[in-house]
Amino acid sequence: MTRIAMWSGPRNISTALMRSWGSRSDCFVSDEPLYAHYLSVISESKRREHPAYDEVMRSQPTDWHKVADQLTGPIPNGKRVWYQKHMAHHLTVGISWDWIASLSNCFLIRDPVAMITSFIKVIDNPTPRDLGLPQQVELFEWLRKETGKTPVVIDSRDVLMDPSRMLAQVCERVGVPFDDSMLSWAPGERDEDGVWGPHWYASVYRSTGFAPFEEKNERVPERLLGVLDECIALCEQLAAHKVNLES
Repeated sequence: MTRIAMWSGPRNISTALMRSWGSRSDCFVSDEPLYAHYLSVISESKRREHPAYDEVMRSQPTDWHKVADQLTGPIPNGKRVWYQKHMAHHLTVGISWDWIASLSNCFLIRDPVAMITSFIKVIDNPTPRDLGLPQQVELFEWLRKETGKTPVVIDSRDVLMDPSRMLAQVCERVGVPFDDSMLSWAPGERDEDGVWGPHWYASVYRSTGFAPFEEKNERVPERLLGVLDECIALCEQLAAHKVNLES
């Protein structure tokens, strides 16, 4: 049995990766299971920035202990693989990480310019912690120290450049066989999608596989250049350990 936790920032290809793993017949997937907990502890003003925040909080447990117990318990539906899509910024200060060490942890990164310019189309003024990069680095370093192993790091650009090769390498590193079914899927919504899907997943609903990589060429607003600088420095720390296309 394999439980894969993919830790990402927002506006990455995290939902497409969830579709990819969900296409496997042996895999159960979970969509951001700590989202309701996160919303329950942030300020009301920040909570209201999130579309359908009240629906989200009704749809999931807000107690992280219950979520952790579920995610480390039996894999639902008799599956052998459990793919857990996580947003790193959902790791609030009060969450213990001990349960996370029992998972096969992976980290998904994206060029901070592309992430920020996409994110601000929904939420205007993110901090680095809203984008999850400080939490990704903190968790990555904690896992290295706790487990003595370097977690898998992948760059969304590399996945889009060569999905087959990158997914095969991830599968090898987490100890499951690669399956060609991961390269395509039927369009539309899924039962496993969070209730926030209609606000964030429009492009994934239309997709049938990984879209080719395209340079966005959008500029980060001047008001967020300090955020960008911090995010670039954090992303570089993770990128130093990423799986390369040539590997």
